[in-house]
Amino acid sequence: MSDPLDQLGYAQSRLVRHSAESEAAIPGLDADDARIVILAGDRIVLSGETALLTPSEASRVGTRGLTLFLGRLGGAPVFAATVPAEVADPIELAAPLRSNDLRSLANEGRIAPHELGLLATAKSLLAWHGRHRFCAHCGTPTNLAAGGYRRECPACETHHFPRTDPVVIMLITRSDRCLLGRSPRFNTGMYSCLAGFLEPGETIEAAVRRETREEVGLTIGTVRYHASQPWPFPASLMIGCIAESLDDAITIDPVELADAQWFSRDDVAAMMAGRHVEGLTTPPPMAIAHLLMRAFVEGRA
Repeated sequence: MSDPLDQLGYAQSRLVRHSAESEAAIPGLDADDARIVILAGDRIVLSGETALLTPSEASRVGTRGLTLFLGRLGGAPVFAATVPAEVADPIELAAPLRSNDLRSLANEGRIAPHELGLLATAKSLLAWHGRHRFCAHCGTPTNLAAGGYRRECPACETHHFPRTDPVVIMLITRSDRCLLGRSPRFNTGMYSCLAGFLEPGETIEAAVRRETREEVGLTIGTVRYHASQPWPFPASLMIGCIAESLDDAITIDPVELADAQWFSRDDVAAMMAGRHVEGLTTPPPMAIAHLLMRAFVEGRA
C-alpha cells in the first residue's frame, strides 16, 4: 500500500537549496545543464511534463524579469524567473511548451512530485520578492542578494529574509466522529478541516484551541502533530494536527463558516470516495486535509 504522504502536494523536493547562508558562487544561466522554472503571472511554463526548462527552451518564452538562483538538482543549477502574465496564453506558446497553474498541476499528478516541491519554492520566493521591494525599516528600495534568498537595504543595511506564514489545520475528533466545516468559498457540498493562521507568541497547540473555539465554539483537550505541507498560495506552511474535543455542541461563527457537522468514519470514507448519499465531498488527495481525514477513516486519528 502506498504511503499517503506520497500524494501530498508540494511536500517532496530534491532541490539542494542555495540559501541565504551559502557562500558558493552563483553559476550562469547559460550553463548547458542549467534548468529554469518560469512563472507567467500565476501560471507555470511547462515543456511536455516538466517545468524544468533548458536555457534554449526558456529563451523561447520571452524576456525574463526577476531571476533567482534556487540551488541545484542532481548537481545542475536551477533558476526561477518571471515573464509577463500574458506570455502564458496558449496562443503565445508553441508546442511542446504550455502552461498551467500550480494548484492544477498538483491535482493532475502529471509532473514528478519532487518538481512540485521545487515549484512551491520558486513560486513562494518570487511572490515574496514582488511584495518586498522596499525596506520595512527605512523605505529605501532593496537589492536582491544571496541569489534571491535575501534582500538588502543599501541605506540602513538591514537584511530581509523570505517569510513563511504558519497555519494550523486540524481534524477535530470526539469518540468515533470528526468535525468538518464548510467555508462560504468552498465548492458546493465540500467539507474540510478547520484551519487558521498562528498569531505572534502562540504555540501550535494554543492556535488549534483558539481557532476551534472561535469558529465552532468547542473546547479542545489533547492536540497531536500529524504532518505538514508547504502551501505556496502565496507562502504558507500547513501544520496538520489531530485535536480531541471535550464537548459536542457546535456554535458556528457565520463569518468563517457556512456549516459545520460531526461525521462518522463511514460518512467521511464515502465523502472521500465520492459516493456520499448527499453528494458531499472532501478536498483532493494532494491537500493535507485529505491526509488528516484518511488517518481518521483508517483509525489512526
